[in-house]
Amino acid sequence: MLTILGFAMIATFLVLIMLKKMSPIAALVLIPALFCVFVGKGGKLGDYVIDGVTSLAPTAAMLMFAIVYFGVMIDVGLFDPVVRGILRFCKADPLRIVLGTAVLAAIVSLDGDGSTTFMITVSAMYPLYKRLKMSLVVMTGVAAMANGVMNTLPWGGPTARAATALKVDASDIFVPMIPALAMGLLFVLVLAYVLGRRERGRLGVLTLDEVRVEESETVLVGAASGVTAGGSGGGAALPEEPAEDGLQGLDPDRPTLRPKLYWFNALLTVVLLTAMIMEWLPIPVLFLLGAALALTVNFPHMPDQKARIAAHAENVLNVSGMVFAAAVFTGVLQGTGMVDHMAEWLVGNIPDGMGPHMALVTGVLSVPLTYFMSNDGFYFGVLPVLAEAGQAHGVSSLEIARASIAGQPLHMSSPLVPAVYVLVGMAKVEFGDHTRFVVKWAALTCLVVLGSALLFGIV
Repeated sequence: MLTILGFAMIATFLVLIMLKKMSPIAALVLIPALFCVFVGKGGKLGDYVIDGVTSLAPTAAMLMFAIVYFGVMIDVGLFDPVVRGILRFCKADPLRIVLGTAVLAAIVSLDGDGSTTFMITVSAMYPLYKRLKMSLVVMTGVAAMANGVMNTLPWGGPTARAATALKVDASDIFVPMIPALAMGLLFVLVLAYVLGRRERGRLGVLTLDEVRVEESETVLVGAASGVTAGGSGGGAALPEEPAEDGLQGLDPDRPTLRPKLYWFNALLTVVLLTAMIMEWLPIPVLFLLGAALALTVNFPHMPDQKARIAAHAENVLNVSGMVFAAAVFTGVLQGTGMVDHMAEWLVGNIPDGMGPHMALVTGVLSVPLTYFMSNDGFYFGVLPVLAEAGQAHGVSSLEIARASIAGQPLHMSSPLVPAVYVLVGMAKVEFGDHTRFVVKWAALTCLVVLGSALLFGIV
């Protein structure tokens, strides 16, 4: 019964948010509360929620202060050279813009933190997508898939969890998987090319001759090549309009710029990311200290600090609120035992004849399971059981561990991943719209990684 109710709860949540019948926050809170009553454990709902909130509180704190920190770095101009470089490469060609999104997300993902990746990628690319009226779900989908592939880095989380759960070395998992992960990233780039061509066909092609920002307006002057955004005719320019919040990040004259502190901010960011990778301190503590230091040095006057915090308060509230709402969902899933029963049912229904192919089974199961449950739940709850079953048939724990990271491109768009709310929140995209767009492509990316691992003899 718990197995059926668990799957029913997840399905109900996904259907309601994809059909936009409920907001994600409401669905994350009310649906698990209702199913908790169905299970007959309504009296323990408070305990389950508190347990969920306790487990996710460090993540919420990390996201809150990471948003403030990187928001300040964007305000002071640290990423302006990146934005200008992307602009020069992308010009006003939708194909180049989508490819640029994938490349930028992949590069920034080297720090191992999804929230950081999405904040920087959206800040750089959002103005172009808005200005050219491109599909924003293409941006969120491509960024999420690129980050999902790169999330398998040893310091990214899943690989470390797999290594810990199966007592193997993380490098022994990751290094042999590099060819398969490279194929996954290549597939994301090919997909970005295809989606970019589709956007180019829908919007036409412009050649960006000049990017000029004047006070509160961003002017893109383009010469038509094919169909232009404004219609036909050579030399047609995109219509001028007041800059939106996302476009102000390109304003070279904004009062928040701190050019004299550029190298201080760059060094601070490098030290912060290094400390995060080397695990010198817990990540929430690092971002808390980093945000406090960035605000104090760049904006020594109290009114200026308050203004910067207020400017990023909406993103902070949206993301932290979503994380704590997700704590209800995960708390009920784990507290009622639904997630354990679901995992046991799936593992118990693996045919005996599949024993020698447990690495393949693990890779296939990692796609839905890491979407429907947290990485902790999968790697510490399900993976050891799969590895034990594999060992009985001569399949090594290393092969099981390598196959288990194949589902990460889809996992990064799971409603249980806090970073995805940073992505859709900053891009002003409905979570349901993002889900409808990305699930099929991300699942296909997972299968490319797994298929490549089988082809290369890695698993």
